[in-house]
This record gives sequence, structure tokens and C-alpha cells, in this order.
Amino acid sequence: MAVSISAVVLLGILTFLLIKKAGLNAAHAIVCILFGFYLASSSVAPTVSQATTSLVQMIGKINF
Repeated sequence: MAVSISAVVLLGILTFLLIKKAGLNAAHAIVCILFGFYLASSSVAPTVSQATTSLVQMIGKINF
């Protein structure tokens, strides 16, 4: 659950920065949010979740 909350915060900050700095319209952000909601309810959602979890675990194992 902590990974999900962190991802939401990170993506929220990224969306805010894209709106302010890169010229992303609010309408584009709304479309992206709606796409995320519909993607979450599709059959692809478990695959995306597993891929995200695997990526986070892989990044967590990197030693600097």
C-alpha cells in the first residue's frame, strides 16, 4: 500500500509540473486521469500493477 500512495503522490507532482512548466492543459490532465481510472478497471490492471511492483522492487535492490 505504501508503494501505491507514493506513486500517486509522485504522479500528482509530475502532473502539476507538466501543467505549470510544459504547457499541459487542464483538459489533457483530466483525460489522463480518466484514462487511469478506466485502465484500473480493465483486465490489464493486474499486469500493470505487477510490472510496477517489480520495477519498484528492482529499483529498491540497487546499491549506490
